[in-house]
Amino acid sequence: MPYLYQSSKPRPSALPGAARATHSSGKGYEELKQECLRRGVLFEDSDFPACNSSLFFSENPPIPFIWKRPGFWQHNEWLDVVIDDRLPTFKGRLVFLHSADLNEFWSALLEKAYAKLNGSYEALKGGSTIEAMEDFTGGIGEMYDVKAAPDNFYEILEKALKRGSMVGCSIDTSSAAESEARTPFGLIKGHAYSVTGIEEVSYRGQQVQLIRIRNPWGQVEWNGPWSDNSPEWRSVSPSEQRRLSQAAQDDGEFWMKFEDFKVHFDKVEICNLTPDALEDNTAHKWEVTIHQGSWVRGSTAGGCRNFLETFWTNPQIKLHLTEKDDGQDDCTFIAALMQKGRRKLKKLGAEMLTIGYSIYESPGRDGHLDKDFFRYHPSKARSKTYINLREVSNRFKLPPGDYILIPTTFEPHQEADFCLRIFSEKKAITEDLDENVAIDLPEPLHPTPSPEETEEEKQFRALFEQISGKDMEISAEELEYVLNAVLKKTKNIKFKNLSLISCRNIISLMDTSGNGKLEFSEFKVFWEKMKKWISIFLQFDFDKSGSMSSYELRGALKAAGYQLNNCLLQLIVLRYSDEQFQIEFDDFLNCLIRLENASRVFQALSVKNTEFINLNIGEFINLAMNI
Repeated sequence: MPYLYQSSKPRPSALPGAARATHSSGKGYEELKQECLRRGVLFEDSDFPACNSSLFFSENPPIPFIWKRPGFWQHNEWLDVVIDDRLPTFKGRLVFLHSADLNEFWSALLEKAYAKLNGSYEALKGGSTIEAMEDFTGGIGEMYDVKAAPDNFYEILEKALKRGSMVGCSIDTSSAAESEARTPFGLIKGHAYSVTGIEEVSYRGQQVQLIRIRNPWGQVEWNGPWSDNSPEWRSVSPSEQRRLSQAAQDDGEFWMKFEDFKVHFDKVEICNLTPDALEDNTAHKWEVTIHQGSWVRGSTAGGCRNFLETFWTNPQIKLHLTEKDDGQDDCTFIAALMQKGRRKLKKLGAEMLTIGYSIYESPGRDGHLDKDFFRYHPSKARSKTYINLREVSNRFKLPPGDYILIPTTFEPHQEADFCLRIFSEKKAITEDLDENVAIDLPEPLHPTPSPEETEEEKQFRALFEQISGKDMEISAEELEYVLNAVLKKTKNIKFKNLSLISCRNIISLMDTSGNGKLEFSEFKVFWEKMKKWISIFLQFDFDKSGSMSSYELRGALKAAGYQLNNCLLQLIVLRYSDEQFQIEFDDFLNCLIRLENASRVFQALSVKNTEFINLNIGEFINLAMNI
C-alpha cells in the first residue's frame, strides 16, 4: 500500500477551527450546504452512499436495510466530515445507535459521521472508550490497572482533573452474565463511570483522600463509607461540605474514600486534553508536540529490539527534557504512539499491528544512531507492552537530559503510518534525527597527472587504448561493454546488467569537456570511484551473499558520502530493492550515479541563482529518482 511523504518535523497541535475538508470534491460543509441551497436539493453523499458497502465490508447485510431521512479529530488533525441525513432503518426503526426519544437523531447522525470517517459501520466494531474519547476531543489516552497503579496515582488523577481531563473508571466482569450486575455496595459491574472530583477533607483531625464518581444513569450509587447519607459526613463541617458540593441526592454522583475506590474499581481511563480544547482559565495545561512518520518495509520498518539487525533503521526522535516538574527532580511526560488509518483499511484485510516504543539516553551526538549503539546500550524506558491497539501510551518520569525515542512495530517489514505525541508537564523540545539531515555531497575527484605511470596504470592504459581506438575516447556504448564485462567477472557481487542509459549518466557525471565521451584521465577517475563503491558494497554485504540488505543502504550511502533523510531513503529503497529487500551491485551503482548527477546539477543551478528553480534538494532528488 502506498505511504505518502509527510514531514515529520514537530508541529503544533491542530485546531478545530482549521479542520481539513475530507469530501472528495474538496469542498467543506459550508460550500456543500450553499450548493444544495442553490440547487434546491437535499444533500446526498457520494463519498459514503446509502448502500450496503457503507454498512459492511466483509459480508452482506443480514436484513434488508432501508435508508431514511429523519423530519469531527483523527490522527492529529481536525476533520470536517460532511454527511447527508439518511440513516439505516429496519421496520421503521433505527438499526444502530439511537436515542430513547424516537424523534431525536443527533446521536445517530454523529455515529454516521464516525462510520464514514472509518469506512463503514462495521469498522466501528471492537473499539474502546478511550479511542472514541480521543477522536472526539483530540486528547491523548492513558489506561491504568487500578490494582497495579503507581504510588502517585492520587496525584496523577488530581492533576488530570485540574487540567480538565476526561476521566472514566469501571469494574471488570468475569463473564457476560456479570455485565451490569449490581454489587452489595451499589456499584455496577462492566459499567462506565466518570470521575468528577478528587479532594482531601479534614475528618476527626486527619486528612482523608476522597474521590467523586458519577453514574451516567443518574441513579444507583455507592452505599459504603462516605456515600451520600453515611455517618462520616456528620463529622465534616458544613463549610467543608459546601466546598465539596456534598448533597444527599439520588443523582448518580457520590463520594468514596480513595482507598475504597482502589479496592472496588479495576480500570481507569484518562483522556488528557490538548490546550486548544480547554478553557483559557484552565490551570496546568499540558505542553504538546507531535511527529508524523511511516514504517516502510525495506528501509524504516525495522521491528522491535528483538531484531537487532534492522531495529536501528526505525525512525528516531530526539527528546530534550530541560525543565523539571514543579518541586520535583524529574520531568514527567506521556508518550503516545498511534498507528493511523487501520480501521479504514479493514475492508482490505488490514488488522491492527502490534506496536510499541523504546527510549534511550542520547549519546550526545547528532545523526541517526547505528546498530552498534543499540547492541551495547540498554533502553532507559519503554512502553509497558507491545500490543495490537490503535494507540500505546505510557507516562514516564526521567531526569532532565536528551533521549532518543524509537517507535516500532513488533515484527520487521510491517508498513503503516504513525503519529507520535508527547504531552509534557513542562515544555519539551523534540526533533526527528532523520528529517533535518543535509545531503552531504562528496568532493568531486579531478584528474591529476602522475609524474610516472605505475605498471598497473600502464596495463590500464593499454586496456583503454584497446577499447577506445584511435580517438582515445570511450563512448556510452563502449563503456557499457567494458563495465558489464568487468563487473560480471568480479567475485562476491551479484550483478545483472548495466544499461546504456546508466552509462550515459556516468559520462554525464565525469565528462568535463562536454563532448559526450570519456577521455583516459576521466575514465581513470571514474574507475577509482567505482573501486571505492565496490569496496563499500562488499563491506555492507554482511552475509556475503553477493547482495546487500536494503536496511543497510543508509550506512552504505553514508560511507559513500551521502546522509539522506527517511523520505529519500524510503524512495530509493522502493526504486532499487527487490521483493526480498535485497540490492544487487548494478542497482547500488545506478543509485549512486543518479544521486551524484542530481546533486551536482542542483548545485550548479543554485549557484546561478536562477529564477526558474524553486525546489529544495530533497524535492529535486525526488524527481531525479523518477527519471
